[in-house]
Amino acid sequence: MPAIRVIPCLDVAAGRVVKGVNFQNLKDSGDPVELASRYYLQGADEVTFLDVAATNENRGTTMDMVTRCAEQVFIPLTVGGGIRVVEDVSRLLESGADKVSVGSAGIRRPDLLSEISAEHGNQVLVISLDLKRASTPSGFGVTSNGGRELTDLDAMEWVRRVQDFGAGELLVNSIDADGTRDGFDLELISRIKEISSVPVIASGGAGKLEHFVAAANAGADALLAASVFHEGLLTIADVKQSMRAAGLEVR
Repeated sequence: MPAIRVIPCLDVAAGRVVKGVNFQNLKDSGDPVELASRYYLQGADEVTFLDVAATNENRGTTMDMVTRCAEQVFIPLTVGGGIRVVEDVSRLLESGADKVSVGSAGIRRPDLLSEISAEHGNQVLVISLDLKRASTPSGFGVTSNGGRELTDLDAMEWVRRVQDFGAGELLVNSIDADGTRDGFDLELISRIKEISSVPVIASGGAGKLEHFVAAANAGADALLAASVFHEGLLTIADVKQSMRAAGLEVR
């Protein structure tokens, strides 16, 4: 079993890192380049950088910010937000990204996912799944536009489909748990892990060290968090030590 990765997430809007609860009431949490550098020095395995306003504002991700992060952070950098065509992915990779995260654009045009995977390889393609409980066959639905709109897609069916399109990883964001610090959605993680042949990154709800351990035990291959790291409530080292103590392998 590969070592479990710990990934700080930088949600960015208007050039600043922001964080809210259930994707609402976003508050300023600092400069993205400074935070990315801090987490790199703390021992983060990767950094995920999501331009949360890009899709809603109908624009691309800010490339210069990606470049500045890549110049100071020498671990894998995943970038998402505002990706609409394969050329957007090419530009992000040229700017310093190692992987791209695609959510809403893939829902609108699923062929985009196949095109990215064919052009750059599935190791580049992370599918961002903003999921919440809903009246669907599985009990979970898929949202778009940063969690703002609930689609008619069933979450588990969409997970199966994106793997066929060439997904390299699944970033599972629980809209219900996001920012609550009440713990990851363990049911959601375990159910997706059962049908996934690619790594699953759990996101949404981290508040305590035991939450990370529980998510890893539920099947998550990587653990992503934001506010607990931004506010200094927990450090990367805290999380890794807690998982080691629980018998889990970390990097």
